[in-house]
This record gives sequence, structure tokens and C-alpha cells, in this order.
Amino acid sequence: MAQWTTGRVLEVNWWTPSLFSLRISANIQPFKAGQFTKLALQVGDKRIARAYSFVNSPQDPVLEFYLIEVPDGSLSEHLAQLKVGDEIMVEERANGFLTLDELPDADTLWMLSTGTAIGPFLSILAQGELWNRFKRVILVHGVRQNTDLTYQDRIKAVQKSFPQFQYVPAVTREQPEFGLSGRITNLLESGKLAKYCGYDTLPQSSHFMLCGNPQMVKDTTNLLINKGFNRHRRAQSGHITVEQYW
Repeated sequence: MAQWTTGRVLEVNWWTPSLFSLRISANIQPFKAGQFTKLALQVGDKRIARAYSFVNSPQDPVLEFYLIEVPDGSLSEHLAQLKVGDEIMVEERANGFLTLDELPDADTLWMLSTGTAIGPFLSILAQGELWNRFKRVILVHGVRQNTDLTYQDRIKAVQKSFPQFQYVPAVTREQPEFGLSGRITNLLESGKLAKYCGYDTLPQSSHFMLCGNPQMVKDTTNLLINKGFNRHRRAQSGHITVEQYW
């Protein structure tokens, strides 16, 4: 049985008309960077809950979540109406295996995300443990429009502090202001992503962390398998770790 605690909204930040972040004070159990928990609201006579990744590092006592308001969404449209001081239910225990301690050693760590699924990677970057494990860390963020490229101040701060870090936006519906144009799958398949990052081909000493909508995760996984990479499992080391909690 899930155990819930009552949190309080400290801040609501709207990035675009549909993308927003919630910063919440809540007493939960310790979690690992890359994990997710559930947020819930009482809507009528039902408690509606959905899984959301932590954006904040485990060291930060203020919880942060990155969300999209989905038209007619059973929970998201209610979350979008929250104001500072409102109460929200937070599941006390985190879940998920998109964490550094689950990864094998590699030279290059690729973080491939779409939309709000950049959240767990921001948490991992903020925690800071990855810099001693990987020679290069490449964060790819697939979005529709340039305005969807959020959290730029945090990303630029990481770029400034860690020269082995590279950030690659992938914009699909307009010309990118910087980065690449197209879906992550197409950029991987064509070799454009590898070349943009300074490689002739995807290096074999790579590990890929995937977080996004189910179709993106499925298509990217299959593409990487076709390129000779394997799913990573505890029983058998591989190159691909996925998170999917839709």
C-alpha cells in the first residue's frame, strides 16, 4: 500500500502556456536522482494520482516537478490550477531505476529525453556524482518548439562548470535557434547526432539513458539495438537503460 503525505505548494513557475513546474514542501523518504514519485489530488470523490520525476537533486529539501497541462487531463488540468499555499498529496516512497547506481561503466553517457522527461536528467546533473564516472555526458532534449527548451539557466550553469558536458536541443516543428532539427530517432539513424557531438559513429563505449513518451522509448531502443547496442539488465550488462511510467 502506498503511503501518502500532505505537501504544500511553495512555487508555481509557468514556462509556456502549457509547461509548468511545481516546487513543493513535503516530508518524504530519501530518493535517488533519476527516480519518480506520485502526486495526487482529491477530485470529487476520487483521489487521482500520476507519476512524476523529481527535478531537484536528493540534497535539495524542496521537491520540484516538471509538468505539462494536458487538455482534459484527469489530473494535470487540476495541478495547473494550484496556487502557492495549496495542499497536494505526495507519495512518500520514490520508485524507478533510471539512476547512476544501476548503470555499468562507460566513456560516454547519453541522456536522451523528450518534453518534460528531461526532469530526471536535471536531477542527476544537479546531484553531481556522474562527473567522476564518465568522460563525456551528453544531454539531448527533444521538443517541438524553441520555447519548450526550458531550464536553460540550470543547463548553462552545468556547461560552465563541467567542460565534459554537452547539451543538444532537438527541435521538430521549427528551425532551432541552436542545436539540431528533427526527432531524436532520425538524428540517431542518420548519424547527425553523432557527428554534431564530434563522433564519426556512436562510440561503442557508450551508455544510453532514455526517458520520454512510450513510442520514443520503443523506437529509440529498437534503433540502438539495430546499431549493435543491447538493453542493460542487472543480470547482463548492456548499453541501454530506459524509464517508462506512463
